[in-house]
Amino acid sequence: MRQIGWKMGGTLAACLLMTYVMAHPASAVAQTGTASIHGHVSNPLGQPLTSGDIKLTTDRTSPANDRKFPYDFTIDANGDYKGTGIAPGNYVAVVFQGTKSVDFNDNVTLAAGDDKQVDFDMSRKEYIDKMTPDERKQLEEYKKKNESAMAANVQIKNLNAELTQARADTKAGNYDEAIKLMTSATTAKPDEPILWLALGDAQLGSADAAAKAARAAGTSPTDAAIVQKYNDAATSYKKGVDLNAASKKPNPETTAVAYNQLGQAYGKQGDAKDASDAYEAAAKALPANAGMYYYNEAATLYNAGKLDEAAAAADKAIAVDPNRPDTYFIKGQALIPKATVDPKTQKIVAPPGCVEAYQKYLELAPDGPHAADVKGILQGIGATVESSYRAGKKKK
Repeated sequence: MRQIGWKMGGTLAACLLMTYVMAHPASAVAQTGTASIHGHVSNPLGQPLTSGDIKLTTDRTSPANDRKFPYDFTIDANGDYKGTGIAPGNYVAVVFQGTKSVDFNDNVTLAAGDDKQVDFDMSRKEYIDKMTPDERKQLEEYKKKNESAMAANVQIKNLNAELTQARADTKAGNYDEAIKLMTSATTAKPDEPILWLALGDAQLGSADAAAKAARAAGTSPTDAAIVQKYNDAATSYKKGVDLNAASKKPNPETTAVAYNQLGQAYGKQGDAKDASDAYEAAAKALPANAGMYYYNEAATLYNAGKLDEAAAAADKAIAVDPNRPDTYFIKGQALIPKATVDPKTQKIVAPPGCVEAYQKYLELAPDGPHAADVKGILQGIGATVESSYRAGKKKK
């Protein structure tokens, strides 16, 4: 391919378009007495030129602006072109983008019946050497940006694979493997909140497993080593929260999930106050899921023996999600210890809202896991057990 005796117009920027796609040279059956042509066009980065035209002419003497091109074939999105019905002859084939010529081949001989492949590779040394210093500088800048983008894409692909595997390991109880993967991932890309949340999930799972094993063995689930596991999980969740908050577009769902998990980590350490604060932050970050977060807060506080606080959290959960039966059960359980005995009648008097909470539980979950316990409590305090509840409706 030569470039003698032909002027090119245009700039390098006109050639540096789109992303790389492998070439698939197309062929065509020549019409009788005519020829065909096909090929692939690459820009100076070695990527396909995804727009433009290949034009053919035998006019080598007219001024560039007056030169006629009887054949014009479009370059497709893959950088390929093809054309048929060409009269035999010796042509100049020119690559155009818009009205600007960016490359050419001045010796394309086509005979009747030919289907000739003519490629244009603008990354060739001959082409690069004819660039101006500014064009070469621009090309080098494009290459650096392209290399950086490709490296980033490879890293993201690898991290996504590690994240998927870590989540699968955590779900399967392979916590050590998940922790190892996510420790490596957060080291490689320490500014990604999702990676820290996945690490926290693996650490929280490991802590729960250790606490469960300790209880089964009759040892303390609050052993220093186990507490440290929960602390590690909390640290990872807080890191995820901070990074998400510092990002250009903080994701409220990421914030809410991190705070919810942080609440679990604190709660299982026995830190009811920090757990409650974390659940409140989760509800504030994502109000659409506030019912779940307030329920988790109520359950955590109840398990910690903070009954007044548990009842208050249950009320907040009911206010935004009145159809979760377990919330009413927790509320009833938090209130029932305040039951008193009427000195005159010697009957048990439940505190305000307690019986109603138990009855609502039965309405929503007549066959729920706590139904028998709730009926027993109501009978024990002399309250009416409405056993006609079925899927939230009373039978008439």
